[in-house]
Amino acid sequence: MDQFKQISAFVGVASRGSMSATARAEGVTPAIIGRRLDALEERLGVKLLLRTTRRISLTFEGAAFLEDCQRILRELADAEGAVSLGGIRPGGHLKISAPAGFGRRHVAPLLTRFIEENPDVTVRLDLSDRIVDLVEENVDCAIRIGELADSSLISIRLGEMRRVVVASPSYIAQFGVPPAPTFLAEHNCLSLRQQRGWTLRVEGEVRVVKVSGKLECNDGAVLHDWALAGKGLAWRSLWEVGADIEAGRLVTVLDDFAAPPVGIHAVVPQRRHLPLRVRLFIDLLKANWRDPAYWAASAGA
Repeated sequence: MDQFKQISAFVGVASRGSMSATARAEGVTPAIIGRRLDALEERLGVKLLLRTTRRISLTFEGAAFLEDCQRILRELADAEGAVSLGGIRPGGHLKISAPAGFGRRHVAPLLTRFIEENPDVTVRLDLSDRIVDLVEENVDCAIRIGELADSSLISIRLGEMRRVVVASPSYIAQFGVPPAPTFLAEHNCLSLRQQRGWTLRVEGEVRVVKVSGKLECNDGAVLHDWALAGKGLAWRSLWEVGADIEAGRLVTVLDDFAAPPVGIHAVVPQRRHLPLRVRLFIDLLKANWRDPAYWAASAGA
């Protein structure tokens, strides 16, 4: 029992970065958590955590030990849940990464529903448009849209999303509608700074069409605002601009040249020994995002 408490304290502090937060979660004092960590390090004969008054960090040995400890605790929790009278009851901490705009609109609301249904789970949602390193940053699941780079990570397709070229009615009235992708060179195209171009069908083939314009930004929400303000054409995901299209604030162009929908994926470090909380969260996303009614309601919101 002492060994289990020591390991639980170690995993809690390593995951939360705080002895006081771990103590509150376990219903004990920070001093007790500290004694458990001291006893664990003394028993193993290695330093697992570097503790100062300002921060707590893992040693090399601690990082290696943490992975095995997390796996053991996950398997134990799943085993207990499977035989308990109440059935499977997930617990533990869930760390999710998602693109900023998409995550705000389509991940955060589902996460609140998830923790209402699974009250023993705590959640941290990190919103960022950069590609996170799941292993290095201890992320349980990352949501990614579009083509996935080759990697050792496991991806699970959750749904799909279409991208459209849009402009405001005022822009169309002033500059007209491009009849084909080749005419984009004559228009002011609002593009992401890191984007190679817009993916469209050209002569029956899906190609990346290079675009240019007077305005570019690394934040898609800004491009959305510029399009609404009549500053140019924008290539945006339907989840972002669907409501504006429904309301007439934006109109689509080049619909006959649209590329096939792109996949929305959950990316996890490994499929084997996937924690129950992660499996259930992925199931919730899949149930919603594969339902056309979900996206229809979202577009009209």
